[in-house]
Parts: sequence; C-alpha cells; structure tokens
Amino acid sequence: MDTHVRPGQSSEPHSSPQDMGAMLRAALPEWWPVLAGLALLFVPTFTSLFTGAWISEEQGHGPIIFGLALWLIYRKWPAVLAASTAPAAADATSASRSGWAVLAVGLAAYLLGRSQQILMLEVGSIILVMAAVLLVKRGAAALRVLWFPFFFMLFMVPLPAELVAAVTMPMKMAVSWATEHLLFAAGYPISRAGVILQIGQYQLLVADACAGLQTLLTLEALGLFYLNLMRHPSAIRNIGLAIFIVPISFSANVIRVIVLTLITYYFGDAAGQGFLHGFAGMVLFVTALVLILSVDSLLQWCIRRRAGRPQGRAREMA
Repeated sequence: MDTHVRPGQSSEPHSSPQDMGAMLRAALPEWWPVLAGLALLFVPTFTSLFTGAWISEEQGHGPIIFGLALWLIYRKWPAVLAASTAPAAADATSASRSGWAVLAVGLAAYLLGRSQQILMLEVGSIILVMAAVLLVKRGAAALRVLWFPFFFMLFMVPLPAELVAAVTMPMKMAVSWATEHLLFAAGYPISRAGVILQIGQYQLLVADACAGLQTLLTLEALGLFYLNLMRHPSAIRNIGLAIFIVPISFSANVIRVIVLTLITYYFGDAAGQGFLHGFAGMVLFVTALVLILSVDSLLQWCIRRRAGRPQGRAREMA
C-alpha cells in the first residue's frame, strides 16, 4: 500500500456524506449536552449580533466568517477523530487542565463583554469557549487539527473603534486619491477634497465601509480561506498570494468606489445610495475573488516556468 502523500494531495481522511452522517449520529449522545449548554450561553449574543452589528456594512462579514469556520470544522471532523482516538494519559490530563483554564478565561471575557457591552470581548469569548470545549473533550491534537478554523474566526471579532478610525483614514485617503486620478484620466469632471469626491453636481463621501480596515480584513480572510481550500504544495505560491491579497483588497476597494461614483454620476444620488450601493458591495467581493484567482494562476505559471528551466538546461547539456 502506498502511504506517500503526493504534492497537492490532502493527508486528511476522506469520508462520504453517509459516513459523516453516521459519525454525527454516533457522537450525538456525547455532544448534545455540550451543544445545549453552548446554545443557552450564546443564543443571546447571536440574537444581539443578528439584530445589530451583523446587519451593518462594517460587520456584515461576521456571519459569513462564522458559517465558513463551522463548515471547515465539519469538514475536518474525521481528522479530529483520527487524531484524538487514543491520547496518552499524561497528554490527556495536561490538555484537560489547559482546557479548563481557557474555559475560565473565555467565560470571564463573556461575562465582562456581555455586562459592559464590549462587543470585542463578547465575540472573542465564543472562540475561547469553543476551543476550551475541544481541548477538554478531544485534547490538544484535535485543536491542532482545527487550528485554521479557530484562527479564521478571529476575523469576525470587532476591533476597537479607535484603532479602526486611526487605520481607516489613510486607507480612505488613498482610495479617494486613486479614484479621482483614474476617473480624471478617463475624462470625467471629478475633483477631491480629502475623502469627499465631487463629480458633476454630486458630492460623495468615501465612507469606512467603502474603504475601511474591516473591508481589508474581510478580503484578507477570503484569501486565506481560498489558500486553505487549495492547499498548494508550493510555499512560494502560498506566501506570494498571501502578500498580494493586500494590494488586491486595495484594488477591489478602488473599483467599488469607482462603480458607486459612476452610478451616482449617470443615475443620480438616489440610485447610488439605494439598491445599487449594496450591489457595489457584491462587485467588491466578486472583483477581489477574480483578482485572487488571476494572481494565483499567474504565480502557478511562474512556478511551472521556473521549474521547467533546469530541465531544459539539462537537455541542452546532454
């Protein structure tokens, strides 16, 4: 039997939907009290999020991040079971102690965040409590298998408003500058004062949601999720794509603001601020996805070309 894992091939155990269903049914008697407790604890938080922060443009990516993280956990669950079937007694005791400690920190963060309305602590406690439960129930090996879903959930934690404001203003200035120069080069009557664009008779304020830190983090999360799904064997390709996500995010933001500006110029302020404003948000993510796929294909072509050069030289020498 060949146990070698070929490049680009996942070493995780594969399970059919029927096998996954059987695993979930078998695990239900063990896990339903835990799931019920988590539901009782966090249902008020999710109710507040779905009626408050998660319906805003700044935090609208939260449910998407959380849903994708849960899907990744479901996808990797067979690997979790395989990694935590027979842990050593010492390792199990150590993981259990660490899990209870993390659980205490998570519950303290939840109580403080919920009582004082500190959303960053309240949302962050969800990640801590889930990680603690996994440590206690399945050990450190299971948490290592699921490190990326828990890391991915960090992107749904709201950042302090002061930090967001400090970082967002230079980003908005840069996006406004790029939009002005591109549209002016295309012949449009546009000028700029700070983050306010004047095109024709209309004035547009580049808001945080159009060119802010949260948008950048959301697109960065999208890129990392793509990398995790693709699992490229080339470190150069992974690192290169992760670095390019930042300029890709900036370019997608510029395109979104340009689209909104042109919609307002041709169809009026009501169209720009109405339904088409939300459509421009879809343009942002579609553009970012297309750019990520394009850059990934370009990196793949460069790596293949680089790998083919030594073979060509060897043939010439022969």
